[in-house]
Amino acid sequence: MKRLTRLSNLVLLLVLASPGLGIASESVKLDRVPADVKPNDPVSLQRGAQVFVNHCLNCHSASAMRYSRLGDLGLTEGQIRDNLLFTGEKVGESMVAATDPAIAKAAFGVVPPDLSLVGRSRGADWLYTYMRGFYRDPSTKSGWNNVVFPNVAMPHVLWDQQGEQVLQVTERMDPNTGDVKRTQRLVLDGKGKLSPVAYDQQVADLVNFLTYMAEPGQADRKTWGIFVLFFLAGFFILALLLKGEYWKDVK
Repeated sequence: MKRLTRLSNLVLLLVLASPGLGIASESVKLDRVPADVKPNDPVSLQRGAQVFVNHCLNCHSASAMRYSRLGDLGLTEGQIRDNLLFTGEKVGESMVAATDPAIAKAAFGVVPPDLSLVGRSRGADWLYTYMRGFYRDPSTKSGWNNVVFPNVAMPHVLWDQQGEQVLQVTERMDPNTGDVKRTQRLVLDGKGKLSPVAYDQQVADLVNFLTYMAEPGQADRKTWGIFVLFFLAGFFILALLLKGEYWKDVK
C-alpha cells in the first residue's frame, strides 16, 4: 500500500513538474470558434481544405490524410486534381509537405510537425486563437511571435491576408495594493488583403478542416452512436417486458 502511495505521489510530481502542461493555456484566454462554423458544413470544409493546401502543406505534412478522402466533402476527383494537386501528386496519395524536412529544419530550427492530429491534440479554440495571434517581433528569427505560443519558430504564413499586428502592453498600478497589473492586446498595424471579419472566417474554415482531418469519421461515429442508444433503449424495454412475461407466474 505504501509503495502504491509513493508511486502515485511520484506520478503527480512528474505531471506538475512537466513543462508546458496546462501553463500556456491558462495564461491566455482562448477565443471560441464562431458558432456558425459547423463541423459537418461541406462548404466550410472545402474552403478550409483549400487554405490548408495552399498555405500549410508547403511545410507541414498530413500523412494520415489522403487527397481522395476529400471526396467525402463533396469534391469530385477532377476537382481535387485540378484545384488541390500542384506538384504531380496522385489523388490516392497522402498529404506530404512540399518542402524537404532537412531544408525546413535549417530554415526554422525544427522540422515542422505533422498536422494530421493537431485538431485533436490542440483543440479548435486553441488553433483559432493561434492563427489570429501572430504579431511582429524583430527579436525572433522569423520576425514573428505569437501570444498563444511564445517564441514559436513558425512565421505568420497568412500575414498578407490578415495584415501585420503589433503587441501593445500597458501597465497599471492598483492604488489599493500597489501591485502592477500588466495587460496586452493585439492591434492591427497594417491592413491585409482581407478585412478582419473575412480573415476570421478564413481561419475558422481552416480550423474546421484541421478538426475534421483529425477524425474524418467523427460525424458518422456520432450518428451511429445515436442509433445505437435508441436501439439499446428499445431492447431494454423489450427485455423488461419479456422478464415480466417469464416471471408473472412465479410467486
